[in-house]
Amino acid sequence: QVQLVESGGGLVQAGGSLRLSCAASGRTFSSVAMGWFRQATGKERAFVASISRSGASRVYADSVKGRFTISRDNAKNTVYLQMNSLKPEDTAVYYCATTRNYAMVVAASYDSWGQGTQVTVSS
Repeated sequence: QVQLVESGGGLVQAGGSLRLSCAASGRTFSSVAMGWFRQATGKERAFVASISRSGASRVYADSVKGRFTISRDNAKNTVYLQMNSLKPEDTAVYYCATTRNYAMVVAASYDSWGQGTQVTVSS
């Protein structure tokens, strides 16, 4: 079991940037692929990005391609989500989670979840 703690959320104006972090403890971090999801009020949890165990491979949702970058530092047991050119529709609670296969884009394929961090983008 991996314990996950997200941080870095906040309030930002449209066009701005934020970097989310997800610190992991427990099981060997480098043995799991990681993903970021988000959930806006009244909507289902949606896939944002994922990264393989080594960090060599990534998948992005179409809505964030070219604006968001997922990365990981296995020495620090941390995965990041750099978010640029933020839009009001990016407003949501952002969650990180573990998975066996980085290519998975549905929440049901992810195991351990963090508590989430709120991102609010004002227009």
